[in-house]
Amino acid sequence: MTLEYTTCNLCGADETTLLFPATLDATQRDYGAYRCTNFGYGKHHTIVRCNRCGLVYANPRVPHDELVEEYEEVVDPLYEQEREGRVLTFHRHLEPIEAMVDNHRGKRILDVGAYTGVFVEIALSRGWDAAGTELSEWAAQVGRERGLDIRTGTLEEAAFPDNSFDVTTSWDVVEHLNDPKSHLQEIHRVLKADGLIAVHTIDIDAPFAKLMGKRWPWLMEMHVVYFSRRTLAAMLDAVGFEVVAASAEGRYQRLSYLASRAGALHPTLGRAAVAATERLGLAQRAIPLNFGDLVTTYARKR
Repeated sequence: MTLEYTTCNLCGADETTLLFPATLDATQRDYGAYRCTNFGYGKHHTIVRCNRCGLVYANPRVPHDELVEEYEEVVDPLYEQEREGRVLTFHRHLEPIEAMVDNHRGKRILDVGAYTGVFVEIALSRGWDAAGTELSEWAAQVGRERGLDIRTGTLEEAAFPDNSFDVTTSWDVVEHLNDPKSHLQEIHRVLKADGLIAVHTIDIDAPFAKLMGKRWPWLMEMHVVYFSRRTLAAMLDAVGFEVVAASAEGRYQRLSYLASRAGALHPTLGRAAVAATERLGLAQRAIPLNFGDLVTTYARKR
């Protein structure tokens, strides 16, 4: 595994303070580390905080080209098994967007990093003209087999014309990028004037994250940049957006899946929890979870 040092993606400074030492062996490769359903909690590269602006990021980290290749090769069948919880989650995520967009039916919405297209499918069912982009060739193909417009590759490679979309969404994407600033600039370009962006990501300054410290589950190899509400707002402002709202938004998960995730932190407890959900007939039940460390920020193109 190749690693490279970088400067802060928000302000360009190169002076940092160590937050969490690396827990990964840089000479080894985990072929499942970049799946959405990866359980590699606590396994991460060195994580630092910029002394100038406060942005938290992995440094050194995997170079851009290698990172793109990792995501292109992702195959993640477990994601499809958890479809019910994701459908419930994305229905909830779409509601505040529709409250901010007048007469949304027929308007164009783009989901960047759409994975298998669950959000795109839900948006279509609610009257949007919806499309998505996705790096994983497997995930994009799963979406296309459902008749969805999912373009394989980066947003830049999709080459949409300027001012193409009324809304763009970015669910759990920016934390995976080496250069989220350029990603947001490209979204700005394809949005129409006064268009809306919704960015959902982890919040490293959330009380739960601070309480957990080095045990915070979202400290993972696949996460490159750890935004707070403040640093994400600053980056959105820097590329031409005006933040209009931000709120903690959780997600729905099946109890059996949640139990298996707990097993990544404590194997014995996880096995017991999985067995209990199956014994009680609760394995397929989806429940809402919100620890306040997943935040959606809404902003409009200036």
